[in-house]
Amino acid sequence: MTTEKIRLGVSSCLLGEKVRFDGGHKHDRFLTETLGRYVEFVPVCPEVEMGLPTPREALRLVGSEENPRLIFARSGNDITEQMQDWADKRVKELEKEELCGFVFKSKSPSSGMERVKLYDKNGSPHTQGVGLFAKTFMTRFPLLPVEEDGRLNDPLLRENFIELIFTLNRWRKALARDQSREALIDFHMRHKLLLLAHSPDIYRQLGKLVASGKGVTTEQLYTNYLALMIKGMRLKPSVSKHVNVLQHILGYFKKQLSADEKKEMLEVIDNYHTGQIPLIVPITLLNHYVRKYNQSYLQQQFYLTPHPLELRLRNHA
Repeated sequence: MTTEKIRLGVSSCLLGEKVRFDGGHKHDRFLTETLGRYVEFVPVCPEVEMGLPTPREALRLVGSEENPRLIFARSGNDITEQMQDWADKRVKELEKEELCGFVFKSKSPSSGMERVKLYDKNGSPHTQGVGLFAKTFMTRFPLLPVEEDGRLNDPLLRENFIELIFTLNRWRKALARDQSREALIDFHMRHKLLLLAHSPDIYRQLGKLVASGKGVTTEQLYTNYLALMIKGMRLKPSVSKHVNVLQHILGYFKKQLSADEKKEMLEVIDNYHTGQIPLIVPITLLNHYVRKYNQSYLQQQFYLTPHPLELRLRNHA
C-alpha cells in the first residue's frame, strides 16, 4: 500500500478550526486521527475565505431550489452574488490541487451537499437545499467523490467513499506513469474484482470498452473509461455482490485447496452471507491462500487490499 498521501478537500471546521458562525468548530476525529494518516487535507471555509468574521450572524438559504438565495438569518442581508463570485474563483484554484475528493460539512448553507434547509416565502424550512459552494464544486468536478461528515458515520457509505478516493488516486498515478492502451488494460486487470463487487453490469461494460478500443483515440478511451469506472464505483457493494466475488476468487484455488480448506472457505463465505461475521474474515483467509499458494493473478487484485487495513472499513458485520 502506498505511503504517499491522497489530497482531499475538506470543510475547515471538520479539522477543528474555529471558523463557524458561533466561533466554534465541528472537529471530526475520524478524519483527522484515522483517515488523516493517509490523506493530505486541503481545507476550505467559504464564509471566512470570502471575508466574513468569526463569530458572525448565522446564514440561511431562502427561495426555491432553482434560485436559492443566501441571506443572514436575522438582518436579511443577501450575499448570494458575493458567495457565488467567491465560489467560482475558488473552484478554479482547486483545479490545481489534484484533489481525489471532498468532505463537506452537512447542513451548511454554503457547504452542505444535500438536504440543507431551504426556507420558503412563508419562512417554512424544507430540506431540499444544496450549499452554494458545494453546488459549484460538484458542478465543476462531477466525477470527484464527495461526502458529508454525517453520512460518513454510516460504515457502508464510509467504506464506499474511501474505496473510491483510493481508486481514483491509483488512477491518477497510473496516468502519470503511462497513458498507453496497454497501461489501461493493466489498470483494468488489477481492478476487475473490485469493479465486479460494485457493479457486475458496469464491470462487463468496462471489459468491452477496454477490449474494443478501436475507432477512438487513446485520450478518448481513457476519458470514457474514467467516467464509467466512477459511475460503477459509486454504486455500493452488497453482501450478495461480495459473495459472488468471494466465490469467484475461490475458483482460482480449485487445484490447490485441500477438501478441508475448501470446506472451511465455503463455511466462512456462508457465515459472511448470513451476517455472522464481517467481510474482513473471508478476505483475510483468502489473502492467506493467495500467499500460501503464490496465486500471481490474485496478488495483483486490489479487491483484496483496496485500502489500508488500519482503516478497519471491512470490519462491520
